[in-house]
Amino acid sequence: MVRHLRSEANAGRMLPFVIEYQGRLVGQLTVAGITWGSMCSGHVGYWVDEAVAGRGVMPTAVALVVDHCFRTVGLHRVEVCIRPENGPSRRVVEKLGFREEGLRPRYLHIDGAWRDHLVFALTAEEVPDGLLRRWQRARSQSNPGMRPHPGN
Repeated sequence: MVRHLRSEANAGRMLPFVIEYQGRLVGQLTVAGITWGSMCSGHVGYWVDEAVAGRGVMPTAVALVVDHCFRTVGLHRVEVCIRPENGPSRRVVEKLGFREEGLRPRYLHIDGAWRDHLVFALTAEEVPDGLLRRWQRARSQSNPGMRPHPGN
């Protein structure tokens, strides 16, 4: 698996990341299917340990990676495809303000069957100040005691 990730990353088709929280590995986030040319797009997949779910770890990680994709890598569009029944994953993109674009019937073969996925997307123009900044503002508005990190 690591060899495949490294090969795809070296070819410019994938950006694999690990997520650490309080010094321990708690998840993974990958930007895959990176396409250049007139598309400049990629799709994000992720998982997080249930022990840290609900603490803002995954929305923060997704926001950081999307900002990296738009500002540093040069992508224009990022998609996240989620099985309709995956409520926690849907909440991540909803919190971040991804736009729901529709359903892809029988999109991926998972657990022995072709599974439907909902498509969520953002373009660089939709987050001119960065997705992390937008996420931090949303969190501070919903929790007035929380302040965004200085400089963000």
